[in-house]
Amino acid sequence: METRQIGSLTVSLVGLGCNNFGGRLDAEGTRKVVHAALDAGITFLDTADIYGGTKSEEFMGRALAGRRHDVVLATKFGMKVDDRRKGAKPAYVRQALDDSLRRLSTDRIDLYQLHQPDPETPIAHTLAALDEAVKSGKVREIGCSNFTAAQIREAQAAVKDGSARFVSVQNEYSLLHREPEREVLAECERQGLAFLPFFPLASGLLTGKYRRGEPGPKGARLTGNDKSHFLSERNQEVAEKLAAFAVARGHTLLELAFSWLASHSAVASVIAGATKPEQVQANVKAAGWKLSPEDLAEIDRIAPLSVG
Repeated sequence: METRQIGSLTVSLVGLGCNNFGGRLDAEGTRKVVHAALDAGITFLDTADIYGGTKSEEFMGRALAGRRHDVVLATKFGMKVDDRRKGAKPAYVRQALDDSLRRLSTDRIDLYQLHQPDPETPIAHTLAALDEAVKSGKVREIGCSNFTAAQIREAQAAVKDGSARFVSVQNEYSLLHREPEREVLAECERQGLAFLPFFPLASGLLTGKYRRGEPGPKGARLTGNDKSHFLSERNQEVAEKLAAFAVARGHTLLELAFSWLASHSAVASVIAGATKPEQVQANVKAAGWKLSPEDLAEIDRIAPLSVG
């Protein structure tokens, strides 16, 4: 498994997104997927306090018993858990961190991420609380999610000398949602920040499981969800063309989705979710296609930046 860096952290190029845990998967299902990921060489696991109504962290803590040292563990805070638990004020940063540490049954979080900007709290105040967490040893590195390029610049400008700074940005990015290419990816490259794409498979549309005019696989995330923005006519048409492009070169749409993201130097880990061990194993195998400049140019024609 190829590895890349998130600040001081070395992570597997293919990571595991853990938003299914506590929702679509119970504790035993979580254990099976987590262990399959570790056995396949995945070292980067990414969750959030809100996933599964806080159950994702709890189930992961159980699943990682005896194997915590095998993983780089990332979680997030700031989105609304309930009316009392939300935002990024310093007092809540401390509470949210301790809550996550308890649920995850660990004494440290490797990458602690602000899940979204908090307009009610100056970013300098949040960063000061996160710096305390790093200095205390409870957190190794900090990151942000759903930030614009301007917000990333504002956060970095607020960092005091010697204090912790964001080392990563986690935003939606896939062949069907290329918005980060407008500004955020360039800002990450300029500042040396790792980029973590979420929804890298467009919630399953880029797995190759869906066909226009046909019912989706039973139990799949998008099946029966015709209101999902991922299932727009344009996205489905582009996905079919991308699948044909991949098949003509002896690959699958899944391999294209992973390998295209991996071709961007700022991308540190492609964090796709899974509900079965077999999906984890397929994801791990999918990132090995080295796309040529000609391939990338043709992909740009099929799925231009305006898509998504």
